[in-house]
Amino acid sequence: MHFFDRLAARIETADSVVSVGLDPDPDRLPDAVRDADLPRWQFNRRIIDATHEHAACYKPNAAFYEDPDGWRALRETIAYAHGKDVPVLLDAKRGDIGNTARQYARALDDDHGPAADAITVNPFLGRDSLEPFLQRAEKGVFVLGRTSNPGGEDLQDLELASGETLYERVVHLADLWNRNGNVGLVVGATNPDELASIRELVPDIPFLVPGVGAQGGDAEAAVEHGLADGVGLVNSSRGIIFAGEDATARGGRGDAGDAFFDAAGQSAKQLKQRLNQFRDTGE
Repeated sequence: MHFFDRLAARIETADSVVSVGLDPDPDRLPDAVRDADLPRWQFNRRIIDATHEHAACYKPNAAFYEDPDGWRALRETIAYAHGKDVPVLLDAKRGDIGNTARQYARALDDDHGPAADAITVNPFLGRDSLEPFLQRAEKGVFVLGRTSNPGGEDLQDLELASGETLYERVVHLADLWNRNGNVGLVVGATNPDELASIRELVPDIPFLVPGVGAQGGDAEAAVEHGLADGVGLVNSSRGIIFAGEDATARGGRGDAGDAFFDAAGQSAKQLKQRLNQFRDTGE
């Protein structure tokens, strides 16, 4: 099934556009999983158990898995999420040329990679660097369009000879590259006006909108402008998966495992409800 068709079905089933970022920082894992075999996998398993009813998608960030045990943990995580019928978007921000790009794209392969359903990519090297991803028509490809970090303006705000900014040019190119209908855009939630203007440029491309959780982005704007025909994702990572740190602090690291993961589930539910206020308003 085409990724965006599968995502649309999951959004309807879960009544949610929440993407849960799975960024298992080893320094922040609770004692309940710290000494387990493959601690990052055990952490993710319990996060998925606690949040899957409220998740439209899971978004593991590749930076937290790039070692042998981490890659094993990632494979197990993706398989487990699929077992809950939740698609997985690998946040890898890949982008390179030739054979290197083809190797990176194997992360989407069922036989060779961890079999993610979609991936984030960096367009800085141009179309040929993304072609190995784009040609996998059944997989989603989220192009970095406008990022939420403060330093993004160093390059993304540069004005071109055409009068458009660099990020606006990237948005136009992503639209041109969408010949298989499998392209999305990463657009941060920290500037609502930019979200609105980018949506005007590309009315039909779904957005992945980070920055609503710990970065404090605008939830209403993320829903109003991030969805295309009801399809899109609003991500929270640390704000969900480490919501239980307060519970752990109150109960003591050794005995607060259940409370830690229960808090993650509650945080995901609250974000879903918060976003759905604006989804309902738009219907």
